[in-house]
Amino acid sequence: MIDNPRSPRVRAAAKLAKRNQRAETGLFLLEGPQAVAEALRFRPELVRELFMTTAAIDRHTALARAAAAAGVTVDPVSEAVLGAVADTVTPQGVVAVCRQFPLALDELLERELRLVAVLDEVRDPGNAGTIIRVADAAGADAVILTGTSVDVFNPKAVRATTGSLFHLPVVVGVPLETTLGRLRERGVRVLAADVSGDDLLAARSDGDLSGPTAWLFGNEARGLTPEQLDLADRAVIVPIYGHAESLNLATAAAVCLYESAFALRAEAAASAD
Repeated sequence: MIDNPRSPRVRAAAKLAKRNQRAETGLFLLEGPQAVAEALRFRPELVRELFMTTAAIDRHTALARAAAAAGVTVDPVSEAVLGAVADTVTPQGVVAVCRQFPLALDELLERELRLVAVLDEVRDPGNAGTIIRVADAAGADAVILTGTSVDVFNPKAVRATTGSLFHLPVVVGVPLETTLGRLRERGVRVLAADVSGDDLLAARSDGDLSGPTAWLFGNEARGLTPEQLDLADRAVIVPIYGHAESLNLATAAAVCLYESAFALRAEAAASAD
């Protein structure tokens, strides 16, 4: 039982809440039984340490067994230690230290790409994490975050992915212009989600959603700049039929990604016939 919140291991883990420590060590915190279960199922080699309170071990026996099967030691800790490491106000008794695993853009471009989400200057970790979760659900092939976006290994961003971070490739820290240019070289159409764009239904009827597509999402407060929009093949707006002033970025991203997912599957079904 680790019961000293000031022990070196505990302090080292707690420091991973800070970006500079994550950058220096190449590690990050993963909190909650669901997220840790997904890591153990899909990328167990990334889990370096696993802290669980005794209550959590009793409550999540399947998780403890999965850790043992993956060769990951479960370290029982006191509530005080768990609280010192966890980022949430009411932690669920499970925190892991994992190795970061971003994919290089060159490696991604070697794969077949049908649907990609590109985030530029997205600063809210909750939005970034939720978009990764949505992209995973919509069957996207990857999520790319430029160097001006939030750190995807921020604890809040990681929590917002609810484990989807381990399901699809994530590229980080790349320049926007280079990224979009290379995607276009691969035959991927770039659609920018922006209030200045054409109606999403028009893009659908024009067939712009049925081929390989990269959706570009910009800053939550000001959207995309004219310079960013110039890098896209077309700007598209999610129409608002009610009285809402606007849509949250992650919500708009969900609509865009699923519209593309529907179109791509319809195209595949038609080709199969």
